[in-house]
Amino acid sequence: MIERDALTGLVLAGGQGRRMGGCDKGLAPFDGRPLVSHAIAPLVGRVAELLISANRHPEAYAEWADRVIADAEAGYMGPLMGLYSGLRAAASDWVVVVPCDCPALPDDLVARLVAGRGDADIAVAHDGERLQPVVMLLRRSLADDLGQALAAGERKVDRWIARHAWCAVDMSDRAEAFVNLNTLDDTRRLEGRRRETLRP
Repeated sequence: MIERDALTGLVLAGGQGRRMGGCDKGLAPFDGRPLVSHAIAPLVGRVAELLISANRHPEAYAEWADRVIADAEAGYMGPLMGLYSGLRAAASDWVVVVPCDCPALPDDLVARLVAGRGDADIAVAHDGERLQPVVMLLRRSLADDLGQALAAGERKVDRWIARHAWCAVDMSDRAEAFVNLNTLDDTRRLEGRRRETLRP
């Protein structure tokens, strides 16, 4: 079992938000609050420290994190660079990673990743149809290997994961929780579904 003090939470919010018109996606509104405030929900109280990987508006993200981490290298090199930067910054042995654009992740996400890890170095959520490669638990000690992969030109999270001892954690009972919001239309649709659910 991995205790809370051995866990760091990392929210990936360093992208360019191209499909949302270039906005800083983590700060885009959803249900009246920034997306990032929803993304951190399954991490709060379940990790020793909460980091947000962000390349813009660090002062805004600071409200939601213990520390805001910029990419180790400039140029918007994608989620692997955000992951690498977070692993380098983490002070614990294990890091739980979530993206900023998944506002409905399960409250028990951390416990399920920890319980489902077995002996693997990386545990990745699986929604029943596909892997969710940026929802995972992994060892901080993989930072050096990830740095080497980035230097060699690797940019695909799933390809890097496949180089290591990893496992999929079945979360098919909560498949709807892994909806990610890539566009403004996605946001409006999910907000609408939530209103329908709350309607008496």
